[in-house]
Amino acid sequence: MKNIAIKPEDYTILAVDDIATNIMLLKAVLSRAKYKIVTASGGFEALEKVAEVNPDLILLDIMMPDMDGYEVLKRLKADPAHEDIPVIFLTALHNPEDIVKGFKFGASDYISKPFNHEELITRVAHHIYLAAAQRTIMQQRDELQATVEARDKMYSVIAHDLRSPIGTLKMVFNMLSINLTADQIGEDSFEMISMGNNITESTFMLLDNLLKWTKSQIGRMNTVFQEVDISEVVLFASKMSDVVAQVKNIEVEYDIPEAITVSCDVDMVKTIMRNLMSNAIKYSQEGGKIVVSVRETPTHAAISVRDNGIGIKEEDIPKLLNPETHYTTYGTKNEEGSGLGLQLVQDLTHRNGGTLTIESKEGEGSTFTFTIAKEQPEQGPGKDEATA
Repeated sequence: MKNIAIKPEDYTILAVDDIATNIMLLKAVLSRAKYKIVTASGGFEALEKVAEVNPDLILLDIMMPDMDGYEVLKRLKADPAHEDIPVIFLTALHNPEDIVKGFKFGASDYISKPFNHEELITRVAHHIYLAAAQRTIMQQRDELQATVEARDKMYSVIAHDLRSPIGTLKMVFNMLSINLTADQIGEDSFEMISMGNNITESTFMLLDNLLKWTKSQIGRMNTVFQEVDISEVVLFASKMSDVVAQVKNIEVEYDIPEAITVSCDVDMVKTIMRNLMSNAIKYSQEGGKIVVSVRETPTHAAISVRDNGIGIKEEDIPKLLNPETHYTTYGTKNEEGSGLGLQLVQDLTHRNGGTLTIESKEGEGSTFTFTIAKEQPEQGPGKDEATA
């Protein structure tokens, strides 16, 4: 952190001592250093002054008749509004046990009586600097939090408002790509329609992923478990990609047994499948093949999407799930990706009590497998509040 410029006049110090001469001396020394000084002659008055002025630092005598310094400190530390105020003990007690007791109650430092003026000013300045640094950190944290919240809100609004029209445009391009041929409209026009189809597909996927990822990151995605036949859910979600596969002349084969019951969030599983199918299609050559399979274990259902496409280099596989890299490559027809899809898949898989694994060999294809727990733990308090 850069050096923080301290203006003593911006900081208030509460000096607490039942001996009037000590108060006068503290006030004289600290006023000379330009700090604002508030005084109290006992423990009860000290607590009243803390509530009134909320000082930046407290100089607190231990031995006082109405309430000793230990009790004052104990009450301060029990109050969330004042627990972070640094307290320096002023003590004539030189027994190490008394000093240790003060630290156990939460004191930041201590000064022995009679105190040296330079030592007093130095220790006060040190703790005021630490308080100023803490204040700066808290301010920067609040500013950063506000910036992040504004960014996430913007992402969510953009993704939500654009998702519907882009979805409609996507269906139009899908139908044009399937129902028109190059012989009917010419090679150039067909190529433009194919390009438009790829762009709308990737844009819709990005917007939908962005919307869900933002909700996940800001704590607005709730995992709603339902008892379902995972085979049925996977088959339905996979077939949603049939149109896109047809455009690229890719065969999709299903190896899915009937009736495997799991507890999962259906919408999340559909999002996982949509992303895995999109990736498989994107990285498959025209005329390729994708196999969707479901297997049952005693505790989980394992769902795999296998393609015989271009595959992934071994050293690049760890990059796919690293949130700091957002690693992505172009598809076989220059389809673009954001690198967000697989990270969302991993997040949603974890929310459903499963894991995501990747097997791939460059030039031969890839297999992405995620598991879903058959039984999920009960959601307790403190979970996310709004559904995805």
